[in-house]
Amino acid sequence: MSLLPDGVRVGHWTDADAWTGCTVCLLPEGSVASCEVRGGAPGTLGSDILQPASVGPGAHAILLTGGSAFGLTAVDGVSRWLQERGVGFPTPAARVPLVPAAVVYDLGLGSGGTRPGSAAGYTACDAASEEPERGSVGVGTGCTVGKLLGPDGWTKGGFGIAAARVPGGGRISALAAVNAIGEVVDDDGSILAGIRTDAGYVPTVDAVREEGSGLRRPWSEATTLVCVVTDVTLTKLEAWMCARAANAGVARAVTPVWTPFDGDTVFCASTGRVQGDVLALSLIVADVVADAIRDGVRQATGAPGCPAAGKR
Repeated sequence: MSLLPDGVRVGHWTDADAWTGCTVCLLPEGSVASCEVRGGAPGTLGSDILQPASVGPGAHAILLTGGSAFGLTAVDGVSRWLQERGVGFPTPAARVPLVPAAVVYDLGLGSGGTRPGSAAGYTACDAASEEPERGSVGVGTGCTVGKLLGPDGWTKGGFGIAAARVPGGGRISALAAVNAIGEVVDDDGSILAGIRTDAGYVPTVDAVREEGSGLRRPWSEATTLVCVVTDVTLTKLEAWMCARAANAGVARAVTPVWTPFDGDTVFCASTGRVQGDVLALSLIVADVVADAIRDGVRQATGAPGCPAAGKR
């Protein structure tokens, strides 16, 4: 089974030297999108137009980018690429592309002075395909997890994808950029990637109890970003509710989650090509999201001073 619903394409721009990048999800015409932000330190653009009370379908593309707030300039390249192809929300003067975006903070792993910009967003669109790479690519290039004790204990995060059939018809996929303060855990609660020590991974909550007030405060340096895409027809309100249900999957795979330091955000987009079971979709989306987050750390490759999971 393809990892993406028909008509959806995903592309990356990667700077493997600076350890940063961006990823764009291109949606077919007529798609509907919404989002839910739960992290205490989000970096988003255009999230208001995705709320159920706002006018319009929501998005023509969704950008996940490194570079912290600097990386939001990559939206310009995505918008330009879409405009050149006549894609956008119709207005009296022009068709205006709607490109919501969210960022991860990756300035500490590589060169903090190199960030995705307009050219990076455009290049990611050019590279979009139905079979995107996973791991330390695109927005996942500079991702790390297990940040609470500082860089010496980080483990490499990355970009992951998971997909499933929806009972009653349709498909659902989740794209995840895994850059959390906490650890990523498996179904059984075991740590897949997190704070590294000579004795193995240390649960973040245990580190809090041991270190107390001496803990580092990584303000706005972490985030798990998710983009759920499905071909099941959804209204904008239903897409928002699906994004909310998907956040349960973030909580299953990342602990702690939605902290004051994380910018955790979940997007949900529907291409509307299948009349499927919306209830079934909302019930399985959390499992797919959790699988995508785990895939992100399993697919990641190590960076200097920051090994991948399983290579401590």
